[in-house]
Amino acid sequence: MKTSKTYIGILFALLAYFSFSFLDAIQKTTVLYHSIFQILLIKYLFTLTLSYFESLRKKNTNFYKSKNMKLQLTRSILSIIESGFFVLSFRYLSLADAHSIASLTPVFVVALSALILREYVTLKTWLAIFVGFIGVLIIMRPGFSIFDPKSILPLLAAFFLSLYQITTKKASLYDSNETSLFYTSIIGIFIMFWLSILYWKPFSDYSYILFLGIGLFFSLGIYFQIIALSYTKASLVQPFHYTLIFWSIILGYIFYDDLPDTFTLIGATIIVLSGIYVMYSKYSFK
Repeated sequence: MKTSKTYIGILFALLAYFSFSFLDAIQKTTVLYHSIFQILLIKYLFTLTLSYFESLRKKNTNFYKSKNMKLQLTRSILSIIESGFFVLSFRYLSLADAHSIASLTPVFVVALSALILREYVTLKTWLAIFVGFIGVLIIMRPGFSIFDPKSILPLLAAFFLSLYQITTKKASLYDSNETSLFYTSIIGIFIMFWLSILYWKPFSDYSYILFLGIGLFFSLGIYFQIIALSYTKASLVQPFHYTLIFWSIILGYIFYDDLPDTFTLIGATIIVLSGIYVMYSKYSFK
């Protein structure tokens, strides 16, 4: 029975990251014709809806009450920053390049957990973290003519996402998932509403289809992720995050005729291997 639940959790994790891959493919087109604030506003509106239905499913009538508002505010701001950097990176980079660099997130999480939460990290793990950064340097190639400063955007997204995940971990000690989703959406909607007005770009006929796709795949990704974590441990779900690179290569080629070069593939492989080792060391799953 335990093994069966693990397989179900892994299946939903795969579905979650597949949904996120389609989300990013849609966002890459949307961000060319709309402001990132409009995109984030739509995502937070769908997040609010998701938090409501999740609270109904769990029969949590007090989902809007937080036991630590400071943490909820902090993680919500971090969510806005990392999402903004990540979506903006799609305007300038291919899906494969953006995801390969952003896949450094698990490595950042462990490094920052040691620095912020004072969690013990072995020397071998620190070496793996260093190797992960080498993988990013191979993709970005600073000092060469091919280097694009805009490749720093997904790196910043990975950094702030890792801070967001650490803060979310601390918030989970006080509040439920639906409470965290609720405050992420409410704070996000409030800030993005005003920024969207300031940087408004007119809608066209295809805008509604694009935004509907963003809301749908974003909601599916989050919901599948919640289900996956309800069936199995986070340590078993995390490595499947790297399937995003696989799907980004396929979807990038299908929709945008983008194929990663040899350096990107080598760098992505190094990051994935170092990330899996780092998570293996952190969670000690076997």
